[in-house]
Amino acid sequence: MDKTISVEVERLIKHPTYGKYVRRTTKLLAHDEKNEVPRRATPWRSRECRPLSRHKSWTLVRVIERAPAE
Repeated sequence: MDKTISVEVERLIKHPTYGKYVRRTTKLLAHDEKNEVPRRATPWRSRECRPLSRHKSWTLVRVIERAPAE
């Protein structure tokens, strides 16, 4: 997955029958042209774009905060 970052979006939804809030996650793939996002770097800004591959339809806009060097 060269030039690709994986983003996990988490949201809470209310269960229709029981009324309890359930945590749901969605995994999105975003295009990182310059490979500027290192592992575990959060947060960054991405935007939706045209489909670049089968699963990739988001593009990295900018890195907001860099992770400390390991």
